[in-house]
Amino acid sequence: MPFNFPDYYQIFDTFSDEEKLFQQSVRDFTDNEILPIIEDYYMQGKFPMDLIPKMAEMGLFGITIPTEYGGAGATYTMYGIGMMELERGDSGVRSFASVQNSLVMFPINEYGSEYLKNKWLPKLATGETIGCFGLTEPDFGSNPGGMITNAKEISGGYLLNGAKMWITNGTIADIAVVWAKLNGKVHGFIVEKGMKGFSAPEMKGKHSLRASITSELIFQDVEIPAENKLDIQGLRGPLSCLNKARYGIAWGAIGAAAAVYDSALNYAKSRVQFDKPIAGFQLVQEKLVWILNEITKGQLLVDKLGRLMDVHKSTSHQVSLAKRNNVDIALKSARIAREIHGANGILNEYNVMRHSANLESVKTYEGTHDIHTLILGEDITGIPAYK
Repeated sequence: MPFNFPDYYQIFDTFSDEEKLFQQSVRDFTDNEILPIIEDYYMQGKFPMDLIPKMAEMGLFGITIPTEYGGAGATYTMYGIGMMELERGDSGVRSFASVQNSLVMFPINEYGSEYLKNKWLPKLATGETIGCFGLTEPDFGSNPGGMITNAKEISGGYLLNGAKMWITNGTIADIAVVWAKLNGKVHGFIVEKGMKGFSAPEMKGKHSLRASITSELIFQDVEIPAENKLDIQGLRGPLSCLNKARYGIAWGAIGAAAAVYDSALNYAKSRVQFDKPIAGFQLVQEKLVWILNEITKGQLLVDKLGRLMDVHKSTSHQVSLAKRNNVDIALKSARIAREIHGANGILNEYNVMRHSANLESVKTYEGTHDIHTLILGEDITGIPAYK
């Protein structure tokens, strides 16, 4: 049955012709390239590598990066639309694109020298080069300022030691944007695959984001040339990257919620109990209305946020609110959709359990639900509760 993206307030009608064309092209890509294969890859615990050149050809890497460096030079609204349509397919596929766009290409474009921009951005845009982002450590997630990974100056560059954890794409990445303390201040470095002392073992045993590669990054006296250092100091650097990625997640979560809503609605219309479709029962209708209600509010939220970002008027706190709200309602929607599917909801014939499991991770990474609550709480009260 063809997918019908809920758009109760006709938000998509307000998109520009360019935005509509891009949305339809990514939607077709999800329908034709992701959905037919993703359940098998999820069950195998593998990322569909064949999608990478196809995503690059679609212009899904470097969406907001200037065209002179191989990017599309598009708006953040278009970036959000792309992430929404990708995550309708799978959170792991959207995560790959989010990392490449917001956590690797953005910091190189924003803080890298012309040498680094010209060396890496065009190859990242074509998917020839894959990147990852190293901030979280085994003992420091919500408190990145406590990181242990460190760099010290040596002749011609820097010596890097430490470890990172929960790194999307780490094992297959050609470069890693790594954040480490240098003289007590956080700095960014480009670490290249093959550098002596650098390894990226894959983390196994996940129940969530199974169609995504998650890794550790280990640095043992890794020598980094001086030109691989980014021109930024302090947590502002990595947090600015996370802000862009969180924005994409807020859009992406709407795609996941729309996917489970569509599945639940179609199932409820076709599943007959007590001589009529279960869609005719009040309790089922209440569940469907709840999901639609929350999707609609989430759509309005990210559409406005995207327009603010495009004119440089958004704040990181607004992004926190969007990430916090939209992932939370998407996860609740997936659980409710599973209830509507009954026992069949646990089968991979339907998408609801895969999306539900994935969203457990999405709710945790790039700032947990509770951390975003505290970020917003400090903003509205002026009192930090986590210090």
